[in-house]
Amino acid sequence: MGLFSNGKCTSTASLVGKTAVITGANTGIGYETAKDFVKRGAKVIMANRNVELSEKAAMKLREEVPNCDVRVVQLNLASLNSVKKCAEELLKSEPKINLLINNAGVMMCPYLTTEDGFEMQFQTNHLGHFLFTSLLLPRIKESAPARIVNVSSTAHLIGKVNFEDLQSEKSYSPIKAYGQSKLCNILFTSELTERLKGTGVVAYAVHPGVVSTELGRHLEGGQSWLLRNLDWAKKTPVEGAQTTLHCALDERLAIQSEIYFSDCKPGMMSCSASNKADARKLWEVSEALINQALDCVRH
Repeated sequence: MGLFSNGKCTSTASLVGKTAVITGANTGIGYETAKDFVKRGAKVIMANRNVELSEKAAMKLREEVPNCDVRVVQLNLASLNSVKKCAEELLKSEPKINLLINNAGVMMCPYLTTEDGFEMQFQTNHLGHFLFTSLLLPRIKESAPARIVNVSSTAHLIGKVNFEDLQSEKSYSPIKAYGQSKLCNILFTSELTERLKGTGVVAYAVHPGVVSTELGRHLEGGQSWLLRNLDWAKKTPVEGAQTTLHCALDERLAIQSEIYFSDCKPGMMSCSASNKADARKLWEVSEALINQALDCVRH
């Protein structure tokens, strides 16, 4: 148990008859979220990049929770075409989507660009989930009451959305790019809540805590040493999933109140995360970037 493991989801809500889509559900807090959902009777769709590993995770889930309803679909957030295909498949096959958990992500990787030409952390952590959510939104609204949970991080506190260099082409720092992408998660959630008013759909961003998962696999040097030596303070994946579960399930949060949670309670947001103008601008810029990239693919 990690030192910073405060907060536990206490909801006893049933998910019988509900459908949940979770990105990055084959390991870590995504897997633990999926396990909790199927225990409550939900149908869970694990949307992951590596189908082989995901099928193994689904098999493990079926062993741990016999007769659970689990399905694997391929979703590569670093490919907008993959995101589009996955969303189209789900819209065809799933009559309802009651919960969308945007959990997948990368952390402080070396400078890389995706096939769409975007910086890896910006696309995987923000832009891919932005498109995925936007495409699934009509079905989610039809399934109301419904919830969307975006997994962010306290790292957003060091983040700054540089609209003049969103892709870090002029200067790249793994930690600054990560902080920017996590700030984008909250700004996206902020604008999303504005656009969801009156629909019966609520959206939350969460900080899961410092969790012992594979997310830090790209860390090098001092950053890697620091994370290894913080083992005493890390949460387990079960503990790390609690705030996601709280925002997805707690009956009191069926009506939108706060947008950012940490340890199952409202968390501290930076001034940048509270900037409504930046939230609107990021939405508009994200739409333009996606449309431009998909137009290039079509042509």
